[in-house]
Amino acid sequence: MMGAGLQALLSYWRRNPLQALTLFAGLALATALWSGVQAINAEARASYDAAARTLGEGSYGQIARRDGEAIPLEAYVALRRAGWLVSPVIDGRVFVEDRPLRIVGIDPLTAPPGIGPVGLQEGDLAPFVTGEGQVFATPETIESFGEAFDIDFVPAPDIAPDTAVTDISVAGRLLEAGDTVTRLIVLPEQPLGRAELSEIAPDLVLSQPGETADVAQLTDSFHLNLTAFGLLSFAVGIFIVNGAIGLAFEQRRQVFRTLRAVGMPLRRLMVLLGVELFLFATVAGLTGVALGYLIAAALLPDVAATLRGLYGAEVAGTLTLRPVWMLSGLAIAFIGTGMAAAGALYKLWRLPILAAGQRRAWALASVSTARLQAVGAVVLLGAAVAFGLYGEGLVGGFSLLGTLLVGAALGLPVVLSVILAIGARLARSAIGEWFWADTRQQLPGLSLALMALLLAMAANIGVSTMVSSFRLTFIGFIDQRLASEVYVTVDNAAEGDRLEAFGAERADAVLPLLVADAQLAGLPGQVLGARDHGTYRDNWTFLGATDAPWDQIAAGEGALLNEQTARRQEVAVGDPLTIAGEVFPVVGIYSDYGNPVAQAIIGEDVFRTLYPQIAPTRFGLRTEDPDALIAALTDEFGLPPANIIDQAGIKQISLDVFERTFTVTTALNILTLIVAAFAILMSLLTLAGMRLPQLAPVWALGLTRARLGWFELVRALLLAALTAIVALPLGLALAWALLAVVNVEAFGWKLPMYLFPLDYLRLTLLACLAAALAALWPARKLARTPASHLLKVFSNER
Repeated sequence: MMGAGLQALLSYWRRNPLQALTLFAGLALATALWSGVQAINAEARASYDAAARTLGEGSYGQIARRDGEAIPLEAYVALRRAGWLVSPVIDGRVFVEDRPLRIVGIDPLTAPPGIGPVGLQEGDLAPFVTGEGQVFATPETIESFGEAFDIDFVPAPDIAPDTAVTDISVAGRLLEAGDTVTRLIVLPEQPLGRAELSEIAPDLVLSQPGETADVAQLTDSFHLNLTAFGLLSFAVGIFIVNGAIGLAFEQRRQVFRTLRAVGMPLRRLMVLLGVELFLFATVAGLTGVALGYLIAAALLPDVAATLRGLYGAEVAGTLTLRPVWMLSGLAIAFIGTGMAAAGALYKLWRLPILAAGQRRAWALASVSTARLQAVGAVVLLGAAVAFGLYGEGLVGGFSLLGTLLVGAALGLPVVLSVILAIGARLARSAIGEWFWADTRQQLPGLSLALMALLLAMAANIGVSTMVSSFRLTFIGFIDQRLASEVYVTVDNAAEGDRLEAFGAERADAVLPLLVADAQLAGLPGQVLGARDHGTYRDNWTFLGATDAPWDQIAAGEGALLNEQTARRQEVAVGDPLTIAGEVFPVVGIYSDYGNPVAQAIIGEDVFRTLYPQIAPTRFGLRTEDPDALIAALTDEFGLPPANIIDQAGIKQISLDVFERTFTVTTALNILTLIVAAFAILMSLLTLAGMRLPQLAPVWALGLTRARLGWFELVRALLLAALTAIVALPLGLALAWALLAVVNVEAFGWKLPMYLFPLDYLRLTLLACLAAALAALWPARKLARTPASHLLKVFSNER
């Protein structure tokens, strides 16, 4: 009986290939979007882990210069003689055809266990430290950079991407480091009684494990955003699957009744349905994982560029098949299928043996489900309000987004039902009353597709509002920060002095760009030295400041702090801030969008006092004729054109980085909207065959088939338009949550929210167009339905 029962159930899909395609495509697309996001995240995290394993980042204490410069070899020798167990590291980048290669030099004789390639730990050290030495790198890195160096490259899959690890002497030669090292690794076990670091080398500072910047921690918010979009896309796809399974169960009511009437136990029927769904989930899941691989492979280069630009994280630009995300994709396919089928299976389990074949019994069960949905919507929306008021951290922010979106989706059928009921009351003709009532009657069959459309539109509105608000704010921000007309880079301090003298005659002002690394409010960051000039006074705005912040900066009596550091470390105007051992009051807090690290600004004079060894090599030049100044810099001063960038060029570079940053989220938005449009099409096509018993009586009363087809088209447009109206406030609420809650928790800055009515109108028209195109096929099919098929309804119905 099991075989015959399974054959009877599967024969339904053979007779309804379009509905089988709906179920298969919905599940495959949902799995593909989720798998693609997880593949990207897995590749990035594998790169972080490789870097951590290779270099010991985050596992050992680090000693570095207080000003961020290289450590003289004499300081390392002094520490070793004083009993400090430290190991030197040289770390830098060389460029090969504009592509950066990170070169890391280690001393295998003093490095702690686990530092360096695994092969080095197991093999012979002699080739590594003698002669020309060896360089360990991934096969992809060797293929890209190997021909540029006359050295022995050794493949090592566990090395971070675009990174080469070699002996410290080889790295010093390649990077021209001279008698300096970049930092010192501090071994965990140190001898007792050794001298204090401040006594041996007062210009060095020790950072304990966990105090140094961890790339994985910095990028957590970015990956969390990707995961949230993956879940949203998966939810939209599961709505398609839920709708397809629900309709298939409803159309097979008579099959269930017959199977049970001939003696099949309910438990066995449920097992057969489970086997059927398992087969679908397996095939669709494998297809979805394959599609996810293609999506991830297409998006990964942009993700790698974004992470490299924003966080300095090196991520492989090619995708590797990893069991973690492949199994995650298959697991989510099975979980999604189970979630989508749970409601239909529960209704079948609760119905009496012969009631499953009765329309009214199934409808009553659907009404009960609708009531549960309404209750769930109220509970989730209440939870969203609670998370908005009392939630903390990224978990609270994304909990707010999740409960808000799911609660609104569950409440959509209730809202649409109320609107359609009001429309029916306002109707003044029999046809109008029938149209509104029939539309309301079709709502349960279309509700899941409309929920998918709601989520897709709300996500599109929310994310586009966030990105567009960020764009406007970012453009204003770079106009503020890039006020100089020309920016110049020189090779050394002597050229910098010569440029200042040259600019004094040819430019209105020369503004040196002074930067030093420092610890700010317990975070690694940068200190900037600002010359007292109207460029800063006239263009900079503050989120909070004293009455005359620039006067205090010029006098060396205060410091400015960027917003994200002030928020994370709870620093306010007037609080003390320690910079290079000196304490300054915070006289202003400024926006610093796109910068993941702490930053402070002090006056030029006090900067030169604290960091006398730093000479400026970058300058901003103010002029009313930038073209003439650029020509003078190249012809008279002798600077190469590559060392000169005009303001417009820097703005364009910044905007290009901005655009690449949001490439992935934009792509996921578009894919989600396409999936939602596909859900409407599949739902309408599936319902088309079930509509004949309801439309035949209306046709018999005088409405032509062509007019019935027009009504179907208008109904789809009406429901799409109503869904778009509901999606607008939901999308704006989503944008507010992203800008005012998630952005603050993830990045530390709060963005102003702007509205873009034309974009929302364009999206609404696009949604209506998608609904119209989806309804066109079933409407045309209805208009061409032979009259004999409509007449058979009356002979077949009992």
